[in-house]
Amino acid sequence: MNRDHSRGALPSAQRLADRAFDALERFLHIEAVSGIVLLISAATALIWANSPAAASYAHLWHTPLTFGIGEHVVSHSLHFWINDALMTVFFLVVGMEIRREIHAGALASLGQAALPMVAALGGVAMPALVYLAVNGGEGLRQGWAVPTATDIAFAVGVLALLGKSIPGSVRVFLLALAIIDDIAAVLIIALFFSGGLDPAGFLIAGVGIALVLGFQQIGIGSAYAYVIPGALVWFGLLWSGAHPTLAGVILGLMTPVFPARSVESPIETATCAIKDFVERVQHGSEDAHRLMQPVKRLRHAQRELLPPVVRVQMALHPWVAYAVMPLFALANAGVNLDGVDPGNGGSSSVVLGVSLALVVGKPLGIMLSSWILVRLGWCRLPEGMNWSWMWLIGCLAGIGFTMSIFIATLAFDDASLLSAAKLGVLLASGLAGAIGLVLGRILVLRARGADSR
Repeated sequence: MNRDHSRGALPSAQRLADRAFDALERFLHIEAVSGIVLLISAATALIWANSPAAASYAHLWHTPLTFGIGEHVVSHSLHFWINDALMTVFFLVVGMEIRREIHAGALASLGQAALPMVAALGGVAMPALVYLAVNGGEGLRQGWAVPTATDIAFAVGVLALLGKSIPGSVRVFLLALAIIDDIAAVLIIALFFSGGLDPAGFLIAGVGIALVLGFQQIGIGSAYAYVIPGALVWFGLLWSGAHPTLAGVILGLMTPVFPARSVESPIETATCAIKDFVERVQHGSEDAHRLMQPVKRLRHAQRELLPPVVRVQMALHPWVAYAVMPLFALANAGVNLDGVDPGNGGSSSVVLGVSLALVVGKPLGIMLSSWILVRLGWCRLPEGMNWSWMWLIGCLAGIGFTMSIFIATLAFDDASLLSAAKLGVLLASGLAGAIGLVLGRILVLRARGADSR
């Protein structure tokens, strides 16, 4: 009886486990949750860096981490591996997001992309001008690019906290604007924050790109096959003097938007594989090798059901949202406030410039450039949007965080100025997020009131 009871309980336990894992997977793909995890990591870093254990915080990220075989070794600090290697995975996801939007999204046509494109450019130019108006002096003006970036995860996460009353066009516009903003940030990194370029590095990167194209041409669909070519692209850019994280964007933009071409469709392959497996079992086959053949075909069919740009992005999203970005925040948001001297005109000026640029310059640039374009009759606001929603988008775009801190690490060599820039980003991002939440709540309540009339 106990044996029968256990047999009956097993399927129930399996169903419960399946439901739990499905719920966990859905939970991990909620933008608001990943934003909260990122916020917790940043707060932890800030508290740690200003606690009695502050020395351990600095020591941890300067710990050398070495990879290699025999005499061929590469040794860098843990901070380097996070900022220059792990963040490549983040940029890979950014590149794939851009690729998807260009193929069949908000950037698929000039008509759709024109307004968010101009709004994003205004949101890049105005903060840079505001920063330079405050910090035009030598040694300070190189931080002009810090407040030009928008953090997609935080901005969309804050918008998600406002609930489902937000018009869909607002979310799409914010996403498109943030993606174009990321493109601008990538170009800024490539053009202004790359050192003296070594052609030999570009040759190595070119070999990696050629391998990627070759693998795609012969129909290799496994993502693991592209690890070595991707590593060549990364190492080549590092050697060249360009920032190695750009390898992620390049590979993301190269990711196919269609499944690999084959003689039969994935559904036909899956159907045949299941039929073959059932026949082999019915004929009493106990040879594991023979049974694995249809299973492998079934796995191949399952992989090819979705285009690589969707499949790989979905697979990487939890790792980026809950590992790469929180680690980056933990390693970079730990600003020791003792290192930001209010009496030092340079530090206080950088904090003020970055803060004003993100909180005031971002929404002003987005709003002004959009208004001019609509006023001239060249574009119109998307359906369901008005200028109040545009102000909300502008405020949320002022959340710079990940990208802004990343650019700050490239812009400033001076430790005190870098700390000041990071502090400005943290203060401004928090303030922009709070303003966005309050304004969004007001707009949601106003929209509900209008609907109830």
